[in-house]
Amino acid sequence: MAWRSLVLLPFLLATVSGNTVPIFNMTIVSVPEDLQLGQFAFQLVAYDLDNDPLTYQIGGTDAFYFSVDSNSGRVTLRNSLDREVQARLTITVIVSDGVNDPVSRKITIIVEDRNDNAPVFQNLPYVATVLENTSSGSIIYAVHAVDIDTGNASKVSYRIEEVTPDNTKNLQLFYILPNGSVVLNGSLDYTKNTFYQIKILAEDGGGLLNNAWIVQNSSTYLSVIIEDVPNLDPRFLNDPYSGSVPENCDLGTTVLTVTAIDQDTGVNDKIFYIITNANVPFVINNTTGTITVSEPLDREQLPSEEVLLEVMAREEHLDIHGNVAQTSTLVTITVTDVNDNKPQFYNCSLSSCNFSASPQNNFTGSIIEHSSTRLPVSNLNIAAHDPDKGINGSFELSLQGPNANAFTVFPTTIVGTGEVQILVQNSSLVDYEISHVMVVQIIANDTGNPTDCCSTATVTIDLIDSNDHIPEFPQSTYNLNVMENSPKGTIISPNITAYDPDSGVLGQITYQLLPETILTTFMVNATTGALLVYDGSLLDRETRSIYYANLQAKDGGNQVGTTVLEITVLDANDNAPIIIGSYFISVDEGQNVSTQIQAIDNDEPDSPNSKLGFKILEGPYSNNFTINADTGEMHSNEPLDCEALEDEHGQMVVTVMVYDHGEPPLNTTVNVTITVGDLNDNIPMFLNQSYEFSVFESSPGSFVGEVNATDADRTEINSRISFQLERGSGSSNFLIRSSRLGPGNYSGQLSVDPDVYLDYDTLQPKFFTLTVLAENTAAYNPGDKANVSVTVHVLDVNDEPPSILPGSLQDLSVVENGTQQGVIHTLNAFDPDTNHSLVFEELVITCFKGDSSADDVCWDWFVLAPNGSVLVNSLDIDYEVCDRVLLTLRVEDLFTEKGSRYSQNETLRIIIIDVNDNTPVFEAITETFVVVPEVAPVDLQVATVKATDADSGLGGTITFSIVRVVLVEDNGVTRPFENLFRVSTTLDNGAYIGSIQVASNLDESLKGQYQVTVEAKDGEEPVHRAQTVLNIFTVDQSYRVRLQFVSTVEEVQSNSENIKLTLTTVTKTAVYVVAIRRIEDTRATRVDAKSVMEAYFVYSNGTALDVNDLSLLIQSDPVGLAELVKLGLAIIGPGEVTKPTKEIELIGIIAGLAAFLLIFILIMTLVLVLTTRRYLTACTPSYRHPHPHQHPQTHPHPPTHFCPPPSHSPARPCPSHPSIPGLCSYKRKLSAMKALKVATTFNPATVQQGAGIPGTNQYNAEGANPMLNHPLDPSHDLGFHEDSISVTSMNSLDENTVNAPADDNFEVEQVKMRPTDPTDKEVLVAALNLKEPTKTAYLNTTFTTTDL
Repeated sequence: MAWRSLVLLPFLLATVSGNTVPIFNMTIVSVPEDLQLGQFAFQLVAYDLDNDPLTYQIGGTDAFYFSVDSNSGRVTLRNSLDREVQARLTITVIVSDGVNDPVSRKITIIVEDRNDNAPVFQNLPYVATVLENTSSGSIIYAVHAVDIDTGNASKVSYRIEEVTPDNTKNLQLFYILPNGSVVLNGSLDYTKNTFYQIKILAEDGGGLLNNAWIVQNSSTYLSVIIEDVPNLDPRFLNDPYSGSVPENCDLGTTVLTVTAIDQDTGVNDKIFYIITNANVPFVINNTTGTITVSEPLDREQLPSEEVLLEVMAREEHLDIHGNVAQTSTLVTITVTDVNDNKPQFYNCSLSSCNFSASPQNNFTGSIIEHSSTRLPVSNLNIAAHDPDKGINGSFELSLQGPNANAFTVFPTTIVGTGEVQILVQNSSLVDYEISHVMVVQIIANDTGNPTDCCSTATVTIDLIDSNDHIPEFPQSTYNLNVMENSPKGTIISPNITAYDPDSGVLGQITYQLLPETILTTFMVNATTGALLVYDGSLLDRETRSIYYANLQAKDGGNQVGTTVLEITVLDANDNAPIIIGSYFISVDEGQNVSTQIQAIDNDEPDSPNSKLGFKILEGPYSNNFTINADTGEMHSNEPLDCEALEDEHGQMVVTVMVYDHGEPPLNTTVNVTITVGDLNDNIPMFLNQSYEFSVFESSPGSFVGEVNATDADRTEINSRISFQLERGSGSSNFLIRSSRLGPGNYSGQLSVDPDVYLDYDTLQPKFFTLTVLAENTAAYNPGDKANVSVTVHVLDVNDEPPSILPGSLQDLSVVENGTQQGVIHTLNAFDPDTNHSLVFEELVITCFKGDSSADDVCWDWFVLAPNGSVLVNSLDIDYEVCDRVLLTLRVEDLFTEKGSRYSQNETLRIIIIDVNDNTPVFEAITETFVVVPEVAPVDLQVATVKATDADSGLGGTITFSIVRVVLVEDNGVTRPFENLFRVSTTLDNGAYIGSIQVASNLDESLKGQYQVTVEAKDGEEPVHRAQTVLNIFTVDQSYRVRLQFVSTVEEVQSNSENIKLTLTTVTKTAVYVVAIRRIEDTRATRVDAKSVMEAYFVYSNGTALDVNDLSLLIQSDPVGLAELVKLGLAIIGPGEVTKPTKEIELIGIIAGLAAFLLIFILIMTLVLVLTTRRYLTACTPSYRHPHPHQHPQTHPHPPTHFCPPPSHSPARPCPSHPSIPGLCSYKRKLSAMKALKVATTFNPATVQQGAGIPGTNQYNAEGANPMLNHPLDPSHDLGFHEDSISVTSMNSLDENTVNAPADDNFEVEQVKMRPTDPTDKEVLVAALNLKEPTKTAYLNTTFTTTDL
């Protein structure tokens, strides 16, 4: 050990007396990024304890930005900074004092942000395609701008500055959210606008730049393309549709074409056509809409000559609702007749004929020979029928064959359908004796169909033989008349009588009508021969105008005489006129219309009943036409005008009545539809005779006003209007744009030329008179224009700033945790200008908690909308971090052109209302709680807890309660207790303190610790609770110490506080006095003790001192010992010692002398050794404190006696007790001081680490300093020699505060030590103070004293 000390000595001397290196403690500085070149950046500061002059240098890559004055350390900017490029710089600072090696240290330079960047829009360009049916409130696009600055300067807000076209009308169609989402605020219509351009401004929150508050902004455009959606059904053009086609036309013949368009012009979906009727002989091209003939057309086979088609137009794709987009219209096709049928013969009566059955060619009848002329052949039912219509159904009848000369056919001409009779023409040829059977052929010839004209029917006539005398009529033929539709029983002739010369029965005549078929219509009185009507409903002149019948007169011999009855059916006016064809006429406007109405009447020709007249009925257009009453020729009175018609399709419907002249007259009506095509024959017309507008000065491109004009033409191309300004004074300052408002309705939007700035001050007069021309772009004549005068007044600009109404700036209250959402308040502003648009703007949000700033925790809690609405924007509103928000705002007048457009900055205060949302929080317990049951009366405070609740009001009021008490004994057994402790609650500086007090007497015999569970709960629903567990150590009776005093009880009681104070100073423990009482028997002691004090000595960590520990501590403190002796202390211990005998005393004297001699030899030896080495030694042995749970020594410990001190000398243990060492020397600690100085050169990183046993004087690393709690490397010589005394002294250092050597010139910091008790004195310091004046102390940071 000695040679090691000699080796270390030069280093120790250099450390103590050499020149010190400079001290440079700077680690970080801040520099604003807008610092100008050459400006001061920061100051380098180092100090030297030797006051040597210092020089500064900087190095490293980032030193490029700075220059340093080597003498002053002043650093200036050499190259520009940009935080966004590099926010943190690192340079190496080199400081030199010219003596020692330079000291280098890296420092970090934080580049502080300035608002030198405007927001930058990301992912440009912005184009949004929006469906026209997008609902209001939908987000159509999201723009995003990034400001790479920090703090408030990085917060980007957005607003819409302009919407094109028609900014005034469409500015409110969109709005933008704080997050950049553009929201649709209305409805879109593709037919009005297909495109919008939105100008969006991004603005940061403002910040300092070059010592001025700057707000940076940038703008961009969002192009919004409106996409048409299929939400409209298709529409047919020019419906309804009608056409005609002749029957028997070729398949594929085109009838007409229907056209439908998609009303969604932006979609323009493909249209498909179908005919929804079933079983019609027409088809439609599904893409072109052309209707053609698909089946052979036979008018006669159709149910009606007019075929009604339902045509549906269907779009290819479904509409937006998932439905088929379709519409339908009616198409009327008239199948006109063609003479394509020849007449045919049928064996039936006319009233019951079925012409769909097969025709017949052979018929059989009979007639009596020599029948009278024009007498019809009996038993013959022949009907002739031609299915063609009108004149095409007319045919002629004639007879051929071998007996054609004897007969004739009636009628000779039939139109459509008629009954055919064979009449006797030459009765002489009808002779039974010549031929029993006669044959004729009836030829039906359709003269209008030469290719297939004729049909032939062979009629076989059986002749009937007659007697010689037959009844004879006076006339061979009777011409009779009967009115058609006559009622039954009408007398046609009262009597037609025959003469029969025969007499008797043979001359009796009975009358009978022949043929029998005639009896369905007529009947005869068999006696008188009167002819009557049997069924008048069969009397239809139009079906059959003449009836021929044989009136047979039969005598009794069945001889028959006949006469011919020719019954002419007189016409009655029972048929209304029949219209031939339909009348749909198309004509361009400006032309006349002529047409002829064709009709027939089936009543008797050339009679009033069939004579037709024509008349136009009253109607909307009846006065526009005239008609010839006899011929039916209709003419328009004047050229037709499409614009004069109310119908949007340009159709006129005129009703024509066709009537006959019968009594009563009958009539039929027909609609004549005239479609008038539009021509461009109207010039535009302005809605007003003049217009007057106003516009602000210096407003290039601003909207001025709108003129409106109409064109009466019906079609879009003919009614299209274009506006232009007529050249003149001031016209070059303005532009006009045309837009369509509706059919024939256009507006001209007048605006200021974007390149023109109107100056109100220099303008004379203050208005412009313009002439606006409206021209039809499709007009044939370019001169067809209209003009109107427009006066534009130039107005002065808005120059008054707005202001926020004070009433809307009242404090707001908002409950925390986001329970309130949406709009919570609306700010109101006022602007004296009549034309203004006010927008609110948020400037700064300041957060406070109490009177202190809460930084930026509330910056996103609230949002101020442009309309002044204050909205809650967060669910994280927390009263505990911020209870007051100050919103600094202003309002902007968007229409301001001169002066300030902003109001004064105002502040809206938002008060955050607290809710009970926090649980009480216990503060960490750092102290150890100890209770001495013997001196623990009821209500004694044994422990405290402290808790806080971040809520306010009742929600932050805490009440403590004890939930559970458990005693954990030394052997680990737990025992629960009730009502052992109680707790009281007090408030101290915002924190609640729970005082744990003894509630009932504690058991003194129990050993262990009490675990007390304390609960804290707040006072508002919902109630929150928290718990903590306290450990309260118990000190049992085995640690009770008896102190005997030579003073009386009264004196001890009066000095008890001084005694306790001295004991506390010496032992560093809390002293608990159990009792002070008189000693009745003092025979067992060598001193005259008069009183005893029983007490416990307990450390703050729960350990306690027993008798042995207390004796050692008092003996090691001479000052404290002297003070206690002065206060009367005599004995520590039980004080029960028996009196020795003389033999024992003699042995004791001998033993004492031997011990004295041994000690004297040892002392002399030690003095010799110490004189050689010039070291001082100490004699006090080390000691240790036992833990209270380690039982004290069980062997008896003799009490320690103290002798009263002589004058001017400290107290000492009495020599009669050799076990008590003498008073300690302070020389030992001087060696410790030297060792400590060497220890200051150790690097803490090289020190061996070893854990200590708290509360003891033992450490687990050999050679460790027990007070410093750090192990030391034994290889380092601390200046001690290898004698036992020096080794012992290493284990008994108290503190590491020592006096600095006189030759050290360090400028050090005065370290203030904090003793356990204000009266505590460090023994080593006191000893050193006796030798030399006090020097400034310094603290070696490598070692830290640990208290007992």
